[in-house]
This record gives sequence, structure tokens and C-alpha cells, in this order.
Amino acid sequence: MVLKRIVWKTLGICRYVIQCGCIAHCTLEYVADFVFCFGPSMQPTILSKDVVFTEHLSTRFQWIQKGDIVIAKSPTNHEEFVCKRVIAMAGDEVCRDPTAWRKSYEYVPLGHVWLEGDNTVNSTDSRKYGPVPYALLRGKVFFKIWPLNDLGFLKSCPQDISKKIR
Repeated sequence: MVLKRIVWKTLGICRYVIQCGCIAHCTLEYVADFVFCFGPSMQPTILSKDVVFTEHLSTRFQWIQKGDIVIAKSPTNHEEFVCKRVIAMAGDEVCRDPTAWRKSYEYVPLGHVWLEGDNTVNSTDSRKYGPVPYALLRGKVFFKIWPLNDLGFLKSCPQDISKKIR
């Protein structure tokens, strides 16, 4: 009798743990999650070791716009993720180097976006690997959690990106 009660209690706890695990997985995979950012490419907006909150609905329903900060799988190494700003959408022409004497423009094909880091002198981005397929976008960054003195919503676009688009 006591053994039967222990077994049923254990099974009830296991069921509860599995349900919570499934809910947590679905939430983190399809709705929102936290991301630890490393590297200098998004400075000064996002510094290395900052923690940001991302939501996945914008990428799933294609609500991403120019100026948004996104998390994407790296086009050069699919085991890594990158944090970059959307500079151009499909159909836009982008100048790879607006400061160059002879400007070279690249067309962003359908189903792709052009991503660049805010720290243009220290960022590996679409200027190196070209347009990024929309399918590689994981989520939109919209809230900085850590450090606490920078807690708050991120602005859509702190710099003028219109210079880069023709």
C-alpha cells in the first residue's frame, strides 16, 4: 500500500516535470527567449556580455523591418548565432562601402535581408558574406536585460541607414 502510494506520487511528479519542460521548450523555441551577446560588432547599442530578450513571432510572420536588431544563424558557421541590424530588405540595393570613392551596390534578392553590425569597423556581416536568407533569422531583439543600468527597450535605429540604400 505504501509502495503503491510512493509510485503514484513519483509518477505524478514526473508528469508535472515533463509538462513544465514541454511548456518551457515551446515558449523558448517559438515565442521568446534570452540571448547572451558576445563580441564588439553591435557596440555601442549592445556590448559584449549583455543579455537581451528576443521574440520569435516577428521572424515567423515576417514582420521584420529595416532598423530592427535580429539574432540569426551565421551564414558562414551554422553552429553560431550573430546579432546584427537589418539594413535592407528584399528588393533594395545596398552600398557595401558608402565612404568609398567608387561605390559598389549589391541587390538584395527575394527572401533575403542585408545585416550589418552597428560597429562597422569591427563587424563581420553582409558586407563580407552577402545577403542573408530570411530563413536564418531566429528572433528580433527588443529589450536589454543586463546590465541593469541599461535595462530597457532598444531603439529601432540609432543611425541613419538611408545612406547605404539606393
